[in-house]
Amino acid sequence: MIGIIADDITGANDIGIMYAKAGITTHVYPMESWTNQTERVEPEVLVLDTHSRLDTPEVAYKKVFQMTKKLKDAGVTRFMNKTCSVFRGNIGAEFDAMLDALEASFGIIVLGFPKNGRTTLDGIHYVHGKKLEESEFRSDPVHPMLHSNLVQILQSQTVRKVGLIPIDQIDQGSYVLQDEIARKKNEGFQYVILDVRDQQSLQIIAQAVQHEPILCGSSALAEELALLEKSAAAEWGEQGTKLPELGRQAVLCAAGSLMPQSAAQIVYAKKQGLHALELESMLLFDPLEKQVHCAKIVEDASLLLQEGQDVLIHASNSPMKVAATKVKGAELGFDNTEVSVLVSSALSDVVRSVVNKTGQQRLLIAGGETSAAVCDKLNIDGLSIWQEIQPGLPSCLTLQMPQRFLVLKSGSFGTESFFIEAIEHLKQT
Repeated sequence: MIGIIADDITGANDIGIMYAKAGITTHVYPMESWTNQTERVEPEVLVLDTHSRLDTPEVAYKKVFQMTKKLKDAGVTRFMNKTCSVFRGNIGAEFDAMLDALEASFGIIVLGFPKNGRTTLDGIHYVHGKKLEESEFRSDPVHPMLHSNLVQILQSQTVRKVGLIPIDQIDQGSYVLQDEIARKKNEGFQYVILDVRDQQSLQIIAQAVQHEPILCGSSALAEELALLEKSAAAEWGEQGTKLPELGRQAVLCAAGSLMPQSAAQIVYAKKQGLHALELESMLLFDPLEKQVHCAKIVEDASLLLQEGQDVLIHASNSPMKVAATKVKGAELGFDNTEVSVLVSSALSDVVRSVVNKTGQQRLLIAGGETSAAVCDKLNIDGLSIWQEIQPGLPSCLTLQMPQRFLVLKSGSFGTESFFIEAIEHLKQT
């Protein structure tokens, strides 16, 4: 069994689909629900979400350390630590926790995800051709990325020695790469970051590291590793599971992400006729205003769904409103993380109320924090990965009743038309 620890739910699904689409049974669990299960049938790939990206480094370390120990006790012999594809979060603490729990001294790190525009050349990370520090992630409200050198970013978060294997050595093939990895180990490096130019880079890397016990980084490498595990001949969605009866085909969408990709997807979906209701973030600070505003959204969204129409509920995402919300939050003593949690909590409460009122079973949720909050409010304890809609963006089925058909979308992934494609995907029977 392969054991994977991810720091958020969308990232857990992102790496899960890389194995599921190769015909490998893959389940995703919030760490608490998996830990509390007394009887369980383990899949071939088990992904645990620690929901630790917004935690302090100390809390993140503790979560990953404990879950790594539990995975080892469950029989896992190969481990992966799935992080954000641009190194947001508690990267050093979580990598260190996995190595410490396994009493290991070495980990391979691959962050590149070419299909989603992430590449690494000479240790510098790029997002759609822009250096990380010049990309949209520079303005991330919680984890602003102000540097592009991955070695420097990771070295600032760990006392372990961090090295790099550049693209010219990777281009020479898997055997040369294996020799270089061995040399780095002998030189005392404990983490080695590998450059990624394109999918061919990942193929070479996968062949070289497929037997390494600890791998860290984005999900892209897992796609190539999965092909080495099993034949990719299995058709999407045919992992021994059939879609259950899911009632009305209308889809409830909710978006809390502030990433420009999600904003563009919302604009495109509205132009295609998707009904959209805005959760006004400025109204969430006052309890009475919040109650009245959210109740109206629940009423309007429920009516549309009961009429068989798709509906999107999205948090305020215009730059002016986002800035005003931050200012008001600061005046009331909220930091940016607390404002983010306030919004995602309110949006997930609205989604829960709509689901309770309508019995809705088909949902598209955009944004890592929003997805985690919705899963928590709906008591979703585990997911079976179903089909890939776009790179790193799968659908999934809940493992408990009543079953729900979900898409949990990373805020920065997907093309402009993703919402429309995902809605059509979720309408299948």
